[in-house]
Amino acid sequence: MSRRADHAVPDLVERARAGEVRAVARLISLVEDESPLLREVMAALAPHTGHAQVVGITGSPGVGKSTSTNALVGALRAAGKSVGVLAVDPSSPFSGGALLGDRIRMQDHASDPGVYIRSMASRGHLGGLAWSTPQAVRVLDAAGYDVVLVETVGVGQSEIEVAAAADTTVVLLAPGMGDGIQAAKAGILEIGDVFVVNKADREGADRVRRDLRSMLALGDRPEDAWRPGIVKTVASAGQGIDEVVAELGRHREWSQRTGELGRRRTRRARVEVEAIAVTALRRRWDDVGGRHELDDLAVDVALGRLDPYAAADTLLRQD
Repeated sequence: MSRRADHAVPDLVERARAGEVRAVARLISLVEDESPLLREVMAALAPHTGHAQVVGITGSPGVGKSTSTNALVGALRAAGKSVGVLAVDPSSPFSGGALLGDRIRMQDHASDPGVYIRSMASRGHLGGLAWSTPQAVRVLDAAGYDVVLVETVGVGQSEIEVAAAADTTVVLLAPGMGDGIQAAKAGILEIGDVFVVNKADREGADRVRRDLRSMLALGDRPEDAWRPGIVKTVASAGQGIDEVVAELGRHREWSQRTGELGRRRTRRARVEVEAIAVTALRRRWDDVGGRHELDDLAVDVALGRLDPYAAADTLLRQD
C-alpha cells in the first residue's frame, strides 16, 4: 500500500465500504493512533453509520467471554450476518499494544471474509474498554458489518461502561465464581439486556440462573420495560448459542419498536462528544501552560487559600 493511498481518507473509506479488510484495518489504526486525519475520517464515515447492531459482551474474568464471542460469531455467520469484533485486551506495559490477543482464540474465522476481528489495547483506560472503542465501532458500522461485537477486558466492577457503548449488552456469568455477589456489587443487573450462564455443564449452573431470575424479579420495572432473558450455554461446545442469538434479535426488535435504540444511541453520542471535548480542552490547557497553572491552583486549594470552584473558574478562563 503506497503512502499516498494509505493517507487518502476518501479512498480508504470507499475501499472499506467495499469490504476491503486492509482499508478497515488502516482506518482503525488511524483511530488508535489519534491520527491528525481522524477528524476527516469521522466526517467521511458519519453518513454511513447507524445500521449495525452493536453488542457489548462483558463479565468477570474466567467466565468464557472470548470463547462465547467466538461461538457467537459462528452462529451469526450461519444466520447470514457479517460480523465485526473488537476484542479489548489489557495493554502490554512495554509496547502499549494488546497483551492477550483475542484474535488467537478466534482463528476459526480468520479466513472468513464476512468476519473482521481486531484486538485493541485498553492502554490503561478504566471501564473495560479502550478510549478509542466508539470510533472503532463507527469504522466497522460504516464498513457494512451487520453486527459489531465489543468484548471487554474483563476487569470486574469497572466494566459497566460497556452499556454506554452498545445497543445490547450481554452479561456472562459462570457457576462457582461467586457471580451472585459480583452482580450485586458491580451493578450488572442494571446493565444486562441478556444474561448468559456459561459453563452450564458445571455444578451450580441452575442455581446461578435461579438466583439471577430472583434478583431480576426484585426490580421495579414498568409494564412495558424490557425483560432480560437468561440463557444457559456451554460455549466451548456451541450449546445454547442459537438461543443467545435469538435473544439478541428479540432485544433489537423491542428497542426499535419502543424507541429505546434511538435513546441509547443519543446517549452514546453524547458521551462520545463530551469525551472528545474534554480531551481537546486538556490539550488546550497544555498548549497555554495550563498544566502548570493547574498545579499552582491545586496547591492553593490544598492550603486553603482558594476554594476548588474558584480554582476551576480560573482555569476555565484561560485563553
